[in-house]
Amino acid sequence: MRTALAAWDMEELADDAAVVFSELVTNAVQHARSEVIRLVVSRPGPATVRIGVVDKSKAPPRHRASGNEDDSGRGLVLVAGLTAAWGSDRLRWGKRVWGELHRKDGR
Repeated sequence: MRTALAAWDMEELADDAAVVFSELVTNAVQHARSEVIRLVVSRPGPATVRIGVVDKSKAPPRHRASGNEDDSGRGLVLVAGLTAAWGSDRLRWGKRVWGELHRKDGR
């Protein structure tokens, strides 16, 4: 992922992209219980990178309410806070959960 961001001259997004990737993968491992998880990094626009995680579960992602003392349950809250947009797409055999980051300078 960092290699793609560097090639696209978007290195400033690397730290946030790593957190988004980590949270989406963690959710897929914990909730989808899929044997295969695929990372997709794409550039839908010159100032936008989309990080997606594909799994075989058809269950949509859910925001969970978590308290201050909880050790988990904040993944999608973090994703929503770091990304300009996030969502999920149903696939014939599972789903893709994604988040988009935008360069601050808009180049």
